[in-house]
Amino acid sequence: MIKKIFILVLFLFAAPFFAQEKFTISGIISDSANKETLIGVSVFVEETKSGLVTNEYGFYSITLPKGNYTISVNYMGYQSVKEKIELNRDVKKNFSLAVSSQQLDEVVVLDNKKRVDIRKPEMSVNKLTIQEIKEMPVILGEVDIIKSILTLPGVTNAGEGQSGFNVRGGGADQNLVLLDEATIYNSSHLFGLFSVFNPDAIKDLKLYKGGIPSRYGGRLSSILDIYQKEGNKNEFHMNGGIGLISSRMLAEGPIVRGRGSFVIAGRASYAHLFLKLTDNPNSAYFYDLNTKLSYTLNEKNNIYLSGYFGRDVFQLNDTFVNTYGNAVLNFRWNHLFSDKLFSNLSVIYSDYYYGLLLDVIGFNWDSGIKNYNIKYDFKHYLTDKIKLTYGIQSHYYDFNPGKIEPTSASSGINRDQLDKKYALENAIYLDAEQQISKKIAVSYGLRLSSFLRLGQQTLNVYENNQPVIFNTAFQIYESADPTGTISYGRNKTIAKFDNLEPRFAFSYAMDDDQSIKASYNRMTQYLHLISNTQSPTPLDVWAPSDQYLKPQLLDQVALGYFRNFKDDAYSLEVETFYKKIKNRVDYIDGANLIANEAIERVVLKGRARAYGLEVLFRKNEGRYKGWISYTLSRTEQQVPGRTPEETGINNGKWYRTGFDKLHNLSVVGNYKLNEKWRFGATFTLQTGQPVTYPNGQYEYEGITVPSFNTRNENNLPTYHHLDVSATLTPRKNKGRKWQSEWVFGIYNLYGRQNAASITFRQNDETAANEAIRLSIFGIVPSATYNIKF
Repeated sequence: MIKKIFILVLFLFAAPFFAQEKFTISGIISDSANKETLIGVSVFVEETKSGLVTNEYGFYSITLPKGNYTISVNYMGYQSVKEKIELNRDVKKNFSLAVSSQQLDEVVVLDNKKRVDIRKPEMSVNKLTIQEIKEMPVILGEVDIIKSILTLPGVTNAGEGQSGFNVRGGGADQNLVLLDEATIYNSSHLFGLFSVFNPDAIKDLKLYKGGIPSRYGGRLSSILDIYQKEGNKNEFHMNGGIGLISSRMLAEGPIVRGRGSFVIAGRASYAHLFLKLTDNPNSAYFYDLNTKLSYTLNEKNNIYLSGYFGRDVFQLNDTFVNTYGNAVLNFRWNHLFSDKLFSNLSVIYSDYYYGLLLDVIGFNWDSGIKNYNIKYDFKHYLTDKIKLTYGIQSHYYDFNPGKIEPTSASSGINRDQLDKKYALENAIYLDAEQQISKKIAVSYGLRLSSFLRLGQQTLNVYENNQPVIFNTAFQIYESADPTGTISYGRNKTIAKFDNLEPRFAFSYAMDDDQSIKASYNRMTQYLHLISNTQSPTPLDVWAPSDQYLKPQLLDQVALGYFRNFKDDAYSLEVETFYKKIKNRVDYIDGANLIANEAIERVVLKGRARAYGLEVLFRKNEGRYKGWISYTLSRTEQQVPGRTPEETGINNGKWYRTGFDKLHNLSVVGNYKLNEKWRFGATFTLQTGQPVTYPNGQYEYEGITVPSFNTRNENNLPTYHHLDVSATLTPRKNKGRKWQSEWVFGIYNLYGRQNAASITFRQNDETAANEAIRLSIFGIVPSATYNIKF
C-alpha cells in the first residue's frame, strides 16, 4: 500500500512536467533590405495572447508548451509577418521584415505592438522613431534628437538656447545619456543650438523617466539610451543633407556581403565662414564623426566596434578660443550560449574635454573627465513567463579639474595642475520580468553599487570637520580656513560608499486595450556637476563623491493609466509621480566655482522633491498623426540649518529649483497631403524659468547695491513658440538611383521674443532702474536639401 501511495504522489507531482513539455523559438529579426537588426519588434503569440519585444540587438526567445502556434511579428513602418509553427522541438527562426508603405499594414503593426505594451510592466518610458523625429520642425533646419524629446511629458528645456534637458524636475546633470552604451557628458553643440547626435546615424532611442531597470545606474532622473545604425550588409549607400548652417553625409555598406557592415557619418557647420567674408574675426562652429563596424562571426557570435568624436570651437579674435567635446569608443561582443541565454560584453572609453585659450592674459586652460568602463550583461529567457536580466559593471573615472599653462615665457602665468581625482564605481544587478497571470505582470530587480573615491590627492582638514561655517554676526555662510592637510597615495581609498537600489514595477491589464501600472525605484548618483547655472556649460566640472560631497539618493514612485482607442488609432497615457532626493547640494551666496580646488568650502547639503501629473494623447494612424503632451509639476529644494543657530538657505524653507516649470504643454502634428508634400507643426508653451529678482536697493559709499529676497521667487515671462515645416519629395524618375527632398522650416513663426534672461541696470541718462530682456531667437527660417543614393 505504501508503495502504491508513493507511486501515485510521484505521478501527480511529475505529471505537469510531462504534460507541459516545452520548447523554445528564438532568433534575430532584421530589415530584409539591409540586414540591420531591429530593436523593439513585437513578437506576438496569438493562441496565448502573449508576446515580447526584441532586445537591443534584435534577439528574441519564447518558450511554449508543445503544440501549434501562430507567430505574428510586427514593427512600425514594416509589413507584418505571420507564420504557423509546429513546436515539437527547439526552433531557430530568424525573420526579415520589409518596409511597408501601406497604411493597412501599419494598423496591424500597431495592434499587436500596443497589446504587448499594455501588458508589459514598463512605465514612464517614451520612445520616438527616427522617422517621427525627422518629420518635426526644428531650429536652423537641423533634425535634433534632444529638442524632439522636449515635446514629451515630463521633459523641459533648460532655457532658450541652453544645452541639456530636465526630466521630472531633475537637474540636467541627473540624466545619463548613452550612445551605444558609452556615456556622453555634454549632449550639445554650439551651447545648445544643436545636439551631438547625427540623426542619420541613429537607429533607436528610448527615454526612461521612472521604473528604470536595475541594469542602469549612476544617475537619478532619466536614462536616454541611443543606439547607432549597424550599416547595410548587402549594398553600398550614401545619404546626406545640405543646410544653411551645417551639412552632413553618411556612407554605409558591406564589409563582407551578408556578414559584416560599416557606417561612417560626418557633420560640420560653416556659418563662421560667412563671418570671415565680412572681415569679422569671430567664429563659432562644430564638427563630429560617427562610425560603426559590425561583423557576424557565426550564428552565435557577433562583434561591434563603434565610436564618436565631436568638437566645438568658439573664437573671439585670436585672443579667446574655447574648444570642447566628447570622444567615445566601444567594443562589443554578443554571444548566444543557448536559445535561452544571450550575453553582451562591452569595453568602453568615454572622454569629455574642455579647453580655453586666453591670449590676452597669456594662458591655456584645459579640464575634463575620462571614463573606462567594462560591463558583462546577460538576458536569460527562462520560460514563456519569466525573463531574467543580470550582469556586472565597472567604471574607472579620471577627473581633471583643471590645468593651466602659460602661452609664452613673458605671460607671467605659472604652470599649475589642480589635483586630479580618481574613482572606481562597481555594480552587480539582477532584473526579473514575470507574467503572473493573463492580467498581472511584474518586474522586480536589485542593484548593488559600490563607489571608491581614490587618491592621489592632498585634502584639507577643517575644524569640527566643517568646510563651511556660519557667521552669526552677519547671518551668512562663509568658507572655513583649513587647519591642515592630509595626503593620500594613488591607490589609497579616501571614501567608500555602498548602496542597495531596489526596483519594482506592476501592470494590471483590465483588458487588451487598457491597463493600470505602478512602479518604484531607488537610484544613486556618485558624480556631481559643479555648476551654479541652470543648464550645463562647457566650463562646468564634474566631481566625485567624497567625505564632504555625499552620494545623491533618490526614491521615486509612479502610478499610471494606459488606454488604446479605436483599434489603437488613438492612445492615452496618464501618470502621476512623486520623488525625493537626499544629499542634493546647493551653493552659498557668492560661491566661486571656477578652478576651486576646495569645492567643499562653498557647498551645503540639502534635499529635493518633485511631484506632478503627466498626460500624453497620441493619434497613431491616418494622414494626420501627432500627439499632445501636458505636464503639471512642482520641483523644490530645501537646505536647512545644521544647528538651531543657522538659517540655512532661504531660512530653511522649501524653495523652487532653477528648473521648476509648473506648466509644460507641447502639441505636435504631421500631415501627409500626398506623396510629394508633408507638413509638420510644433507648439510649445512653458512656465517661465525661476529666477531671483532684486526687491530693493541701498547705497554704500556711493555705490548702489541691489538687495534680494528668497531664491527663485520670481519667473521669467511665459515661454512659447510655434514651429512649422514643409517637406517636398519629388517623384523619383525611372532609372534614377538617387532620391532627394527639400525641407523648409520656420522656427518661432510669430516671432515671440522669449527671454533667455533679464538683467537690471541703472540708465545712464535718467538714472532710473530698468530691466533688460535678452532674447536669442526671433523668426528663424531654414531650408535643407537631403539626398540618398
